[in-house]
Amino acid sequence: MTKPRTTKGGARPGYRPCVGIMVLNREGLVWIGRRSDAPEEPEGRGTWWQMPQGGVDETEDPKVAALRELHEETGMRSVEIVAELPRWLRYDLPAHLQGKAWGGRWRGQKQKWFAMRFFGPESEIDISPAHGHKAEFTAWRWSPISELERHVVPFKRSIYRKVVREFRALARSDTGRPRDSGRRAKAPSLDTKS
Repeated sequence: MTKPRTTKGGARPGYRPCVGIMVLNREGLVWIGRRSDAPEEPEGRGTWWQMPQGGVDETEDPKVAALRELHEETGMRSVEIVAELPRWLRYDLPAHLQGKAWGGRWRGQKQKWFAMRFFGPESEIDISPAHGHKAEFTAWRWSPISELERHVVPFKRSIYRKVVREFRALARSDTGRPRDSGRRAKAPSLDTKS
């Protein structure tokens, strides 16, 4: 068993402040991106899909951080914040990643989640990295809300379960009808060949 990493003062590292963003389109589908498959990724190697997320700078307001991160990772600007979780959600990295991810500075993340409605054209979405940034995603798609949890890296699934529960009512089309009744629908392939 791996001994938990401690800081110089002997305390365990804290949680990295982060925002998470559920972006919903007019049809009530959720934007997900396929994570870059690189050995240095904090989450570890794999073909994982996730919603946009990113760190909050020290003096930055979480709403500002959410809009900044969304634009940096997806190019989206035509969005409106429609909901915010009132509390921060936390997760711990698996033991094999603690001490490695983020230079060992954090044991996991605490995330402030926002739901946003995307009202722009899909041509606005651009996952190529901004100057000075690395690509977060290699592909993207719109997904029914019921499929999110099974496509994210396993140690984030409890967070996604909570976010889906809180924002499920927002996954409605512009007509107000639920887009995702929870029944399984045939979805595009999520393999790594695309």
